[in-house]
Amino acid sequence: MNILMMTNTYLPHIGGVARSVDAFSRYYRNQGHKVLIIAPEFPQTPENEDNVIRIPAIQHFNGSDFSVVLPVPHFLGNAIEKFEPDIVHSHHPFLIGSTARLVANTYQLPLVFTHHTMYEQYSHYVPGDSKTLKRFVIKLATSYANMCDYVFAPSESIAKILVQREVRTPIDVIPTGVDLAEAEQGDGAGFRAIAGIPKDAFVVGHLGRLAPEKNLDYLCHSVVKFIQKETSAHFLIVGKGPSESAILQIFMQAGLSKRLHKIGFLQQPFTSSAFKAMDVFVFSSQSETQGMVLSESMAAGVPVIALDAPGVRELVEDNKNGRLLPASASSQEFSEALHEFINLPKSTRRDLSRSARQTAENYSLDLSAQKALNIYHQLLGKQYVHRRFEHQTWTEITSLIKAEFEILSGFLKAAVQALKQDNKQ
Repeated sequence: MNILMMTNTYLPHIGGVARSVDAFSRYYRNQGHKVLIIAPEFPQTPENEDNVIRIPAIQHFNGSDFSVVLPVPHFLGNAIEKFEPDIVHSHHPFLIGSTARLVANTYQLPLVFTHHTMYEQYSHYVPGDSKTLKRFVIKLATSYANMCDYVFAPSESIAKILVQREVRTPIDVIPTGVDLAEAEQGDGAGFRAIAGIPKDAFVVGHLGRLAPEKNLDYLCHSVVKFIQKETSAHFLIVGKGPSESAILQIFMQAGLSKRLHKIGFLQQPFTSSAFKAMDVFVFSSQSETQGMVLSESMAAGVPVIALDAPGVRELVEDNKNGRLLPASASSQEFSEALHEFINLPKSTRRDLSRSARQTAENYSLDLSAQKALNIYHQLLGKQYVHRRFEHQTWTEITSLIKAEFEILSGFLKAAVQALKQDNKQ
């Protein structure tokens, strides 16, 4: 089977979508399928990539670590025809997602869409961050899903939300699975030595893209409260992103810089070693659709303390493989949960670790990828149905979003001009 993957984010970008596309693509290829990935250019993109076509893009859009895809170049059509795809898999409803829809329609191919992200929670990257824009983005993603032949939801929580939003396309829950064998290869002690962490330290860990929507300000203040009282505690944070300087500032102001160990983006096998260097994994994001890093942590035998949220509650079972705190928990309450964890008997912590590994087995890459392949095969040979009404709705919403963006951008420019005038007076 020839699978065409189309995504707005891909390696070396740091994030769940990029890692998901990479994980599934590698698995499919190992199973004898061909995969062509179409993605934007990013800084430090490897040269001479196999089976990847890069599209020019605007980098670091509005201070984020995302790129915005420019109009699709002419050579793309020739490359797609040469690849002869059997199925198109879109990972975003806009930008390159528009091209995925066009390709599927042109060649009468089934279109699959993974609803990776709660897109409305990322509108702060747009000037003004308006409530109107949030509503438009929700409608856009819903209309896009209804133009597709199948929708993959990364978690049961997200599948329920999509049904509530009136997505009528068939939906199946397919999380990004974790490679269990890879997770076992990590060397926690070696990683601690390299990172300068004492071998007998209690290590609180976090791994992921460091961005405002991940609620890291809250998380860091919670950890600071904890390690201020626990002299053996250190914080290991792995990742990169626009919130790096804010994180460093929090620990500097608390006088705890020496117990913060910030490591940049890692790839396997170093990721597994980082997880194994941790005693507990902490997570406070409310914007996830699945807990990919949570299942990876658990595969390494590391229990999790997290806030209740979609994509999290499916994985974290309170007092079984970690702690699931209410979404409204204060940073003090999160800190107290860490204090309770460090004071648990060693036998209880071993039980939590064992249960975490068992949870991860239910989220293996093998199970997820095989389920996705089965759905692909079911779609082959069926006639692609062009949904005219949904296409019209989607086009209208896209125009509204463009207009809203232009209004907000114009407002921002006007405000800047007014400030300049005030400063002159």
